[in-house]
Amino acid sequence: MSKETFPHLEALRDLMRSKHIDAVIIPGTDPHQSEYPSEHWKFRDYVSGFTGSNGTAVVTLDDAGLWTDSRYFLQAAEQLEGSGFTLRKENIPGEPTVLEWLGEVLDEDAVVGVDGRLFSLIEANRIEMFCAQNGFMFAPDFRAAEAIWTDRPARPMNPAFVHDEALAGEDVDSKISRVVDALDAADADGLLITALDEIAWLLNLRGSDVDYTPVVIAFAYVSADERVLFIDSEKVTSEVKDHLKKYGVKIKDYDDIEKFLGKISSTATVMVDPNRVSDALGQAMICNKTYMASPVIALKGVKNECQIAGFRQAMLYDGAAMVRMMMWLEQNVANGITEMDVDHRLQQERAAYASNRGDSFHMIAGYKDHGAIVHYEATDESAYTLAPEGLLLIDTGGQYLEGTTDITRTISLGNPTAAEKHDYTLILKGHLALARAVFPKGTMGVQLDVLARGPLWNEGMTYLHGTGHGVGHFLGCHEGPQSIRMEANPTPLELGMVTSNEPGIYKTGEYGIRTENLLLCVPACSNEEWGEFYKFESLTLFPYDTTLMDMDMLSREEVKQINDYHAMVCERLRPLLSADEAQWLEQKCKSI
Repeated sequence: MSKETFPHLEALRDLMRSKHIDAVIIPGTDPHQSEYPSEHWKFRDYVSGFTGSNGTAVVTLDDAGLWTDSRYFLQAAEQLEGSGFTLRKENIPGEPTVLEWLGEVLDEDAVVGVDGRLFSLIEANRIEMFCAQNGFMFAPDFRAAEAIWTDRPARPMNPAFVHDEALAGEDVDSKISRVVDALDAADADGLLITALDEIAWLLNLRGSDVDYTPVVIAFAYVSADERVLFIDSEKVTSEVKDHLKKYGVKIKDYDDIEKFLGKISSTATVMVDPNRVSDALGQAMICNKTYMASPVIALKGVKNECQIAGFRQAMLYDGAAMVRMMMWLEQNVANGITEMDVDHRLQQERAAYASNRGDSFHMIAGYKDHGAIVHYEATDESAYTLAPEGLLLIDTGGQYLEGTTDITRTISLGNPTAAEKHDYTLILKGHLALARAVFPKGTMGVQLDVLARGPLWNEGMTYLHGTGHGVGHFLGCHEGPQSIRMEANPTPLELGMVTSNEPGIYKTGEYGIRTENLLLCVPACSNEEWGEFYKFESLTLFPYDTTLMDMDMLSREEVKQINDYHAMVCERLRPLLSADEAQWLEQKCKSI
């Protein structure tokens, strides 16, 4: 693919020369800062040949680099071969950042171009300040894709659909009322919303415009007096039109957003999230702006009782699908199945449920040393064939109308070594410690992170990814505002938040181990002197691999915790399983 994209790189340089642009920065996102952009916005991929979810391409008239993190070093090295791009490794000592590199290679008075639709206000401001400090000119309106991408895919025109209020648990009027209250508190008149998951949550709409996340491509504007959705008309079914009309939401064309923003009164104040709103939209506004995180993020992060019930139902479906897939895997592990076959089989099992809408992210099925690649994605070319030995790491999730799932299990396919059992048990101990945490109201994820890492730290090991991320309700598998990680995040954990619990260890060339459940924040206790305390309820329903546990490393408390969890898994999944499936599950959940 990369050799095929080399002409695209040269076409870009020809355009740069004609427009007097000396360097261009191309991110891998879209005007909505989406985790998974549609094919229409994958200009970075078109120019470089690199397809990873994280990566920034930088092109000058005589050089080009692709910056990505350790998850994609191997993939990038393969895809960039013959492309004209050099792999640049992020977060590696001695490796320059994008801006540091540009500062080294560009002459004074050079012009740095970007497509301002693809950069948030924060990012664009950072680049503009860098240019000013180095004597460069900043061109935020260099839209190269329109000029050279001759076979560019069209914007998706998949129809939007209404997310039933019986599943959402709250109507649009109520949600918008809460947003307007937040605007009043901030002395703002309106809110510009560009993040697709926020729009989907606020208007109880869903779609299929991007991979893995059931959203529809649109913009929205909300105030006390006005509710507007900017969307391609082809997406608006009669059902959606009636739904929006019921709640007083006007429909305007997707491409009219800049014109609309430019007409807002100069005396009005609009709340703008500088990390999510693009520079292009920010520049289109002549009104006053107050820069704050969108209030929708915090509102949708706390799930209501109806959504929580939906999560529990989705976990039943997903747990039963996992049981059937794992039974099949055990029966066929010696028959030449591959990592890709595992992915396909679980998709089939999930699809048996009418409310399933596909996966919530691309499955990671990493056998042996592939498991040590944190965000490994198997392809037909790279997939290992499984055998009755070694470890298999499976990180997967499903999208159901009732909720979103995300689970990781590491299993032994046979003859586990002492080292594998030792490391598995270390990870399990951290996972269990976080799951049984009790903490006061106001606690932040960073304050709990050490619980998951402690067993590893005690032996001089760690992992570099976060321990936990928020999960959306039939929305993004990765969402905020909360997180559990070493980096500070001031957002406290609140009742109703759903957060992952996924410590891991990765030994290059050997194996990877990760164990993940989703946790619901629930009340623990309260008293007059010390206030409220919270704890976690484990939502995920699938057993741990007891054959990988080193019993000498587990305390009585941990053994009881495992047995109690396995008893719950059996009790809840049994009604969804056949007699053979229930028998298999009971064996896997047998008391230790």
